Amino acid sequence: MACGALPAPAHAQPAHYPVTIENCGRSLTFEASPERTVSIGQSMTEILYLLGLSDKVVGTALWTAPVLAEFEAVNATIKRIADNDPSFEGVLAERPDLVTTQFQWQVGPQGVVATEEQFAELGIPVYTSPADCVGKDNSGGGDGLRTEPFTMDLVYREIEDLAAIFDVSERGAELVADLKAREAKAREEVAGIGEGVSAVFWFSSAEIAIDPYVAGTSGAPGYIMKTLGIDNVIDSQEEWPTVGWETIARSNPTFIVLGRMDRRRFPADDVEKKREFLMSDPVTSRMAAVETGHVVEMDAQAMNPTIRTIEGLEMMAQAVRDADLGE
Repeated sequence: MACGALPAPAHAQPAHYPVTIENCGRSLTFEASPERTVSIGQSMTEILYLLGLSDKVVGTALWTAPVLAEFEAVNATIKRIADNDPSFEGVLAERPDLVTTQFQWQVGPQGVVATEEQFAELGIPVYTSPADCVGKDNSGGGDGLRTEPFTMDLVYREIEDLAAIFDVSERGAELVADLKAREAKAREEVAGIGEGVSAVFWFSSAEIAIDPYVAGTSGAPGYIMKTLGIDNVIDSQEEWPTVGWETIARSNPTFIVLGRMDRRRFPADDVEKKREFLMSDPVTSRMAAVETGHVVEMDAQAMNPTIRTIEGLEMMAQAVRDADLGE
């Protein structure tokens, strides 16, 4: 990202505690700045780093890609409890006074790590990304169902909440202002693309040759497309519905956007296998986007409601400009 960690002020103002945050239907009160945070979720961790709070992080988990380049050195000094799901015991071993989680399926009503109540019984508050609970129903487990479309305002709220919890609100305001400026610039750069530009975002597939997980209208890719004036050929309010390639081919998207990630849960997590499939399959190989080379790779983190969604917005705007689609 263009923005790095914000420096600590030379003369910090006295903390204003207690601080109460309304988060995912719960009130969290902090009498002082947390000193030992375990962060579950790459975006949450990167937000803490961008706020200059790496010294408050004692453990991380749930990574899908390398950390932002400017934080490689500091991230290497912080314990990675797990690449994917940490255990409840593994989190507790770091003696946290705060647990932050990007997804409720990690820590939530049916969390695979634990519930909020299990941590609360030990006096450990849990802060959850608003992007995973506001306008979203997670009662059915899994990825949950969005009842309202995602917007970057939810990520901005997360930044502001964390900045308030750690008494670095000025840094939070600067980071939000920077991200909003980048968002506005990306929007302006493609203001003249005209109508009819469309896209499909392919995150992964349980098997390479079966119906892929593609982006519906309510998640981060839907927000990227709506912001840039690009039509989403997948007309579904589900965040990641499975749709057959014949249906996608008939919709004839201008761009195919491929999720790039380090995760290898499914064969199609590998972006090269995605490309090989598109070039060799008798249906996809004849799609105009494949024939014209309008296939874009995007960090999978940008396809989730995260701090990197802004990067995805910028990358998609660049792809549109490079394609020279005209008015």
